[in-house]
Amino acid sequence: MAEGGTKDAKKGREPKNQVHQEAILVETIRKEMANQKLFTNYSVNPFKKSEALTPKPNVYPDEGAGEDSSFIDIIHRANLEPEKKYREPQTTSQEIGWFHEPLLKSNRADPRLNFPMIRSEISAYAEEYFKFKPKKYDKSLRQPGEEPKAK
Repeated sequence: MAEGGTKDAKKGREPKNQVHQEAILVETIRKEMANQKLFTNYSVNPFKKSEALTPKPNVYPDEGAGEDSSFIDIIHRANLEPEKKYREPQTTSQEIGWFHEPLLKSNRADPRLNFPMIRSEISAYAEEYFKFKPKKYDKSLRQPGEEPKAK
């Protein structure tokens, strides 16, 4: 039978050394502490729609407290259209309609780009015909070539 060794010995690896494991843990913690920043600048998220916060009922409001102009600017910027906030589209969905101004200015006198509706005798007749056309299907009317229904 095989000797009663550890799992690592069976797989051909050396057993874990507790001193090395502690050294790895200390190095990991040291790297995390070096890259960790303490965030102390807290404010309301301007991109989230929220209700106005009322003060506590047992605290009198400060008379000298004014509005924070930088926060108000952030709120106004968050409520702008994407074209005014960014120079180019941020997503592929924004690409459609991003440049919405026409390439050519509209000129009604230019016959190459302007096709106004022309009213002739036939179009005037058709307009009058559709004004008096019955809205619902009238059973008394029949299609051409259709036999009248017997009562």
